[in-house]
Amino acid sequence: MARPLLPDLPRAVTLREVGPRDGLQGEAPLPPVVRAELAASLVEAGARRIEAASFVSERAVPAMAGGAEVIRQLEALGGRRPGVVVAALVPNLTGALFALDCGVDELTVTVAASAAYNERNVRRTIDESVEEIGLIVARAAEQGVAVDAVVSCAFGSPYEGEIPPPEVARLCGRLVALGAGAVTLADTTGVATPEVLAGVVGALDAAGLGLEPGLHLHETRGTALVNAYAALALGLTRFDTSIAGLGGSPFAAGAGGNLSTEDFVSFLGALGIENGYDLHALVEIAAGLAERLGREPASKVRAANVKATGR
Repeated sequence: MARPLLPDLPRAVTLREVGPRDGLQGEAPLPPVVRAELAASLVEAGARRIEAASFVSERAVPAMAGGAEVIRQLEALGGRRPGVVVAALVPNLTGALFALDCGVDELTVTVAASAAYNERNVRRTIDESVEEIGLIVARAAEQGVAVDAVVSCAFGSPYEGEIPPPEVARLCGRLVALGAGAVTLADTTGVATPEVLAGVVGALDAAGLGLEPGLHLHETRGTALVNAYAALALGLTRFDTSIAGLGGSPFAAGAGGNLSTEDFVSFLGALGIENGYDLHALVEIAAGLAERLGREPASKVRAANVKATGR
């Protein structure tokens, strides 16, 4: 009996490194210069899109204090160079104005497909968040800055359970209509499966949005890599990853870290898919970061390296 062939996969992908922001937002605060040094080292290792800072309330998320200083230090360290897109997460128009004043290249904004999660995350209804995103997109457009709208809980919510894919597609359609340059689907609590992922991507296709979404995966149930492979098989080429597998939402109990940059880069290399990263450099960065945070990185590649080399 003939075995099925592997699916056709993209020849190259684009990764957005979110470790300096999403990866560190729930950790003990690190000084802005240290976060900038991390971002600069990731650029040196091959990152060409990096979410370096967040302009949120420093009282609500103290680990993200000093976003403007992170951007300034990143430039001083040579991390801002031609071909590198430096992004910042902003929760509202006020944060967006601060980020734009710093000269970032891209803004990321979030709205959840889950009404309950959206209320807990930003204390707004979905409609209120969409309205605020419209204001941000309009202001960013005046300065030629793109906005990537991240749809949290796109594959399910810890509060409502499954979110019907057509609802996710409708929300994405509203964001595209506002002028968002890109939409990223986030598996905020790691509940996605390849089947669920295919259902949401299929709903976007059926809606006729002409949209290739990005994907932001979490490891809560150890499924981030298999979902990433399923996404590749569906033709998706844009992914968020985090060095050392760090990250997780502070507003969703038990949410796991992000898809590890070094794990995914290793996997992509095995598949012959171009990604632009130096894997050895990533493993070294992950090791140094984990040592600074006082724990081992969540990535499997780092663990395998320790077993193989003893360090």
